[in-house]
Amino acid sequence: MNCTRSLLLARVLAALAPRSPAPLSPSALHTASAGLFRSKHASLGQRATRLPSRCLPSRCFHSSARRPDAKPAPSSEPSDQEGESSHTGAGKTLVTYEDLFERAARDSRTKATFTRVLEVFCKEDVRRRGHVEFIYAALKKMPEFGVEGDLSVYNKLLDVFPKEVFVPRNYIQRMFNHYPRQQECGVQLLEHMENYGVMPNVETKVLLVQIFGEKGHPMRKYQRLMYWFPRFKHVNPYPVPRELPRDPVDLARLSLQRIAGDLDARVTVYEMPSTDLTECGEDSSQLYVVGIQSPDQQTLLSKHNPERPVFVEGPFPLWLRKTCVYYYTLRADPLPPEEKVEEPVDPERSFFYPLELDLDLDRDLGDDDDFDVDEVEEGPVFALCMASSGDQTTLSKWISGLQETNPILGRTPTVFRLNSGPREIQTSSEPERKEDQDLLQSRKMTQ
Repeated sequence: MNCTRSLLLARVLAALAPRSPAPLSPSALHTASAGLFRSKHASLGQRATRLPSRCLPSRCFHSSARRPDAKPAPSSEPSDQEGESSHTGAGKTLVTYEDLFERAARDSRTKATFTRVLEVFCKEDVRRRGHVEFIYAALKKMPEFGVEGDLSVYNKLLDVFPKEVFVPRNYIQRMFNHYPRQQECGVQLLEHMENYGVMPNVETKVLLVQIFGEKGHPMRKYQRLMYWFPRFKHVNPYPVPRELPRDPVDLARLSLQRIAGDLDARVTVYEMPSTDLTECGEDSSQLYVVGIQSPDQQTLLSKHNPERPVFVEGPFPLWLRKTCVYYYTLRADPLPPEEKVEEPVDPERSFFYPLELDLDLDRDLGDDDDFDVDEVEEGPVFALCMASSGDQTTLSKWISGLQETNPILGRTPTVFRLNSGPREIQTSSEPERKEDQDLLQSRKMTQ
């Protein structure tokens, strides 16, 4: 305790020595030391305030008195307003990057514009501050620029990461998920590539090794992609082309061939889209109608009973990547049981697998002869078509074209069962809106 007092007295004397013109008297020194150690449990600041005013040093190791013009010291715990400002600041950073793409997209939304934004961000700051938020904003804007399926753009986006900064140096950093926020951003970028069917290449691997190392989570994601993508790339026997035809007739031809699934089916264009000038000088567009029918469907239609009607139903949606088209069917109700005729199956119809098995097998006592099978019997489908408009006038042209190869349609009644298509306006809500307006007007009058 005496050593501590001696050290504190020495520091007080050292602070007072250059500022006091005359040496202190022993009584003043005794008073200072007594006031400094008067309370054993007082804090250091409280001890210093008990010194006489003439003995207090202006510059010492303890806290000085607060000046009236001094600004309040910031607290260690952030207030609610500071927390809100920090959240809005993070949001403003993301909005700033999105505005960067929006400003660049004023002229055109192309691949060159998108890569120019990436180059500008990389040249602005060598340390690449805010690169994680910038990459998330770029992934969000990629479909708008039409570069979501371009591998070179993904490699340039990976090049935004700083190199050799997030590579773990030892097994402890590798075990505790070194730089988790940046690794999660890299995994999200690779998942974005996976969702759009973009397969990485060697350049992608080199960039990932330079950024995250060979044992990082993005590198493991890359290895999984390279394992599964080649196995599932050609698994679909009916692949959809990456670039769909822009001509509506060619698109309808491709869609009908995918629906029919019969190589012998023939596609017929009953009406070609065209634009003519009327006598008044106005443009009148002719609608298109494209249909498909196989020889088996023609045989079924020729055996149809003319007294039973056929139905035109639709529209039914069909998605080809991001494009949705609609088709219509010509079908009939299933035959009643008394009119069904079972035809014998030709054993030489298929050489790969038998179409009918007639095996005389002995039944055991434990065999169950009852089966719970829900069979939904549907009527035959005679033809398919796609049209630019789903009204009865346009579809009647399709039926008229089918009568040339199927004369039985001229003697068979045709019933149209059409739903409200995507291009038709539903007018069922208009009376309800009028009633609501009448109610509002009556309420205003009463008020």
